[in-house]
Amino acid sequence: MTEMTETTPGWLSPEELESTRARMPILYVDAVPVRVDDAGVVTRVGLLLRIGSDGTVSRALVSGRVLHHERVRDALLRHLEKDLGPTALPRVPASPQPFTIAEYFPTHGVTPYHDPRQHAVSLAYVVPVVGDCRPRQDALDLVWFTPEEAASPLVQQEMTGGQGVLLRQALAYVGCLP
Repeated sequence: MTEMTETTPGWLSPEELESTRARMPILYVDAVPVRVDDAGVVTRVGLLLRIGSDGTVSRALVSGRVLHHERVRDALLRHLEKDLGPTALPRVPASPQPFTIAEYFPTHGVTPYHDPRQHAVSLAYVVPVVGDCRPRQDALDLVWFTPEEAASPLVQQEMTGGQGVLLRQALAYVGCLP
């Protein structure tokens, strides 16, 4: 009997993904796109406008799964291009370091992060972008907020699944919140 090994990089079928989500954590990346001035100070924060599967509209960070046999940096770049467009020109270092790790649980209250589909572990990054951003895929729009606007209760309440908490952590990490 010969053992077959799958060598083609890729992802799971929808059925396999659903089954896997029910059994083990899935690795994600979250990215907070920012504009910075010449001194490296964050001047704007980009938030996507999305329509959820239930029809609700919310603000969101760039986020997505890391594929099998994909480097985290490559996944980060792929999701930034997918959501912000090919001319966003993100500045991801050769060896990116997350500002935090967010654990999303299907059960409310375990952490501030909630995803009803799965237990997901997300590496979260602040990523400067210097190019022209044109939202694509399921993103309706990209709005640039000042850090103060992004941290406001109005914007925070428009974010779901704990992403508002993650955004506030990112703003604190870059020195925009006390």
